[in-house]
Amino acid sequence: MPKSYSSHEKEYIEKRLKEEAYNCLNLYGVKKTTVDELVRRVNIPKGTFYLFYDSKEILLFDVVNDLHDEIQKHFIREANLIKGRITAENLTNLLFEVYKMVDDTFLLKVMTNGELELIIRKLPNEIVEKHLNDDNAIMEKFMELIPHVKEKNVQYFSGALRGVFLTMLHKREIGEEVFDGSLKLMINGLVIQLMEE
Repeated sequence: MPKSYSSHEKEYIEKRLKEEAYNCLNLYGVKKTTVDELVRRVNIPKGTFYLFYDSKEILLFDVVNDLHDEIQKHFIREANLIKGRITAENLTNLLFEVYKMVDDTFLLKVMTNGELELIIRKLPNEIVEKHLNDDNAIMEKFMELIPHVKEKNVQYFSGALRGVFLTMLHKREIGEEVFDGSLKLMINGLVIQLMEE
């Protein structure tokens, strides 16, 4: 029979599982992060893990999603600070800053080696759909901040911004010494088109 935990203990265990899952993703990636390693790091019995998460993939997706949400919230908060006085330059700088934040995390590595797909394949459909819907809602919020955006095809620009993001997977091929400048130039080109009347 599983041990019952107080709400404080549950909160602590969940927090620790997420912290160690983050550390393991950073160090080992998805494939080499095991439930055994996680429970060893958190110092809980293996059965306790399954009281919190049905699978390793759900925990890892929670961690990826938390990081993703944190970056998006930062982006929307910063965008709201320049609302009403958005220029191509300050919007380019904001998007560049967000792309660089992602570059400083394990997200790019997990995406590059296909491990994010491994996680997503093992998730229930409703979790994936909720994530996609949340992502689209954030993009709509962002687009609302930009003057004249209602006359634009927002889906094309959203796709183009994702396309620019994906170039980060090819930093070496583009040239590491010119990559930041090239990335900023691509972002700026999109922003100028998005903002023109």
